[in-house]
Amino acid sequence: MEDSMNNPPETESTTTNGVQIRQSRRLPDFLQSVNLKYVKLGYHYLITHLLTLCFVPLIAFVIFQASQLNPNDIHQLWLHLQYNLVSVIICSVFLVSGATVYIVTRPRSVYLVDYACYKPPAKLQVQYQQFMEHSKLTGDFDDSSLDFQRRILERSGLGEETYVPQAMHYIPPRPTMAAAREEAEQVMFGALDILFANTNIKPKDIGVLVVNCSLFNPTPSLSAMIVNKYKLRGNVRTFNLGGMGCSAGVIAVDLAKDMLQIHRNTYAVVVSTENITQNWYFGNKKSMLIPNCLFRVGGSAVLLSNKAKDRRRAKYKLVHVVRTHKGADDKAFKCVYQEQDDAGKTGVSLSKDLMAIAGGALKTNITTLGPLVLPISEQLLFFSTLVAKKLFNAKVKPYIPDFKLAFDHFCIHAGGRAVIDELEKNLQLLPIHVEASRMTLHRFGNTSSSSIWYELAYTEAKGRVRRGNRVWQIAFGSGFKCNSSVWEALRHVKPSTSNPWEDCIDSEDHEMKFSFIQILIASSVLPNFLDEMAICFPITNEFWFCSPDKGTLLHDTGTDTQHEGLGNSHGLRIKGLFCMVLERIRNIEGLGNSHGLRIKGLFCMVLEWIRNIEGLGNSHGLRIKGLFCMVLEWIRNIEGLGNSHGLR
Repeated sequence: MEDSMNNPPETESTTTNGVQIRQSRRLPDFLQSVNLKYVKLGYHYLITHLLTLCFVPLIAFVIFQASQLNPNDIHQLWLHLQYNLVSVIICSVFLVSGATVYIVTRPRSVYLVDYACYKPPAKLQVQYQQFMEHSKLTGDFDDSSLDFQRRILERSGLGEETYVPQAMHYIPPRPTMAAAREEAEQVMFGALDILFANTNIKPKDIGVLVVNCSLFNPTPSLSAMIVNKYKLRGNVRTFNLGGMGCSAGVIAVDLAKDMLQIHRNTYAVVVSTENITQNWYFGNKKSMLIPNCLFRVGGSAVLLSNKAKDRRRAKYKLVHVVRTHKGADDKAFKCVYQEQDDAGKTGVSLSKDLMAIAGGALKTNITTLGPLVLPISEQLLFFSTLVAKKLFNAKVKPYIPDFKLAFDHFCIHAGGRAVIDELEKNLQLLPIHVEASRMTLHRFGNTSSSSIWYELAYTEAKGRVRRGNRVWQIAFGSGFKCNSSVWEALRHVKPSTSNPWEDCIDSEDHEMKFSFIQILIASSVLPNFLDEMAICFPITNEFWFCSPDKGTLLHDTGTDTQHEGLGNSHGLRIKGLFCMVLERIRNIEGLGNSHGLRIKGLFCMVLEWIRNIEGLGNSHGLRIKGLFCMVLEWIRNIEGLGNSHGLR
């Protein structure tokens, strides 16, 4: 590794269309990288089991000494205890008293018995074309707003099978109070019916009920609607949380946990949802149009218990809840803000500073969470780096703890593709760790506070949750808040009946269909399709537009334009750096030229490094040159590659 640092790889420079391209002739030293990886794993295991390794010689020594005792030594020890009977009794009393106080005052364990996610009927599904057609027919949006919504949908990561409420399927829409109540009842009662059926719990047994819905708070409350529907007992403790955004699901779990510490031997139900019917924006302010494109119908119901007997059948045990609130900062407070536009139309505005504020909240949250969950090996590395930077003013990068050593599964709030991408990059996660979040966003959209439960249901449906696994649920919400909950699996978890993924988890039609480059290849054959075609790179969330001038890519950062030299008179040349590409890409069709190149198949588990791919071409001159980082790891089921001239 040191040799590769001290001797940078040889490069050659070429100039094409005034753009200088540098190509590396040498691949990275994979052997050194692998060795470093195993050195770090060895260090982690050594530090983690350090106490065990120290106690083994001590225990061996004690056993050896005990084996040397003869009957006379044992008799002398017994006589010594008899002569000091008072001391023995006092020590015993202290031990028993201390154990009793500990057992009585220790926090009660909170178990997640089961949970359910609502899956709307197929008639509520909305496709891109239908969404845009209805938006146009309402007459509320101008051409600029319609085009903006179309571009947001194309890069949002949402699929063609997400759900919007019944009121939005009418033309014109019917956002009435009655329709909003109907949506709330369908979602909440649908999830609760599944939960009660799966757990065989009678509604009368519920002692605590917590409902969170940010934007719809009628009178009587949503919690009162549930009490009336299921005829809950008169002394049930009910709570209705409003205006707390997409992170309210974790807040509701925290509130239920606190209530279960007070009330013995009872059940708590947490219902998380969001209501869209009366919160659809019908104006033309760009920052307020984004929620229309992202938020979809969904909800969850979670059954918690503090009964010791429920441990045997529970799925998870609640380990930690960490909450972070940045509301004292004005920018953070207003980055997700419900307001009226100049025309008096109400909607939720998203600030351009949202990602930066979310990053700051995340940093604060994991700073608190890290010492609770990270192994001692990671904490020592972080502490040593911090000391070196503070005391010695060393020019070293701050060490980012490896949270993959603390958690086995990650449920990142599916607020949008950019949110998932940034957490994947900043926490150095692998594509499989964010698969549940991407799939939830694609299949169900942003279901607000319930999205983390759809993600956990996806992980269970895949059969990945094993006994002892730790799950990290992390969500962001208005205010601005970042909240985390940590669960530990008590057994090998199988998906419950009516899992929202049960009919599509193994279907290719419901896999992620993100096209990280949506562009027709053969610019010499199809030049018209290259005019103003938008590309959004999933990691940087930047827009790229194709210019009709020789297929040049224009990088739109808002302040400048960069030309990367994409294409020439004979075809298309892609040169550059693609990193952290999406884990799964399926069913890519129609990438072709006049001779018909078609690629179909399953791409999964992204390759770490592929570099210097050159000379992929045919008679029309398709050439791909560049540096590909973190490209797909496994490529399966590739069919029909080739044409009459052959694939090179």
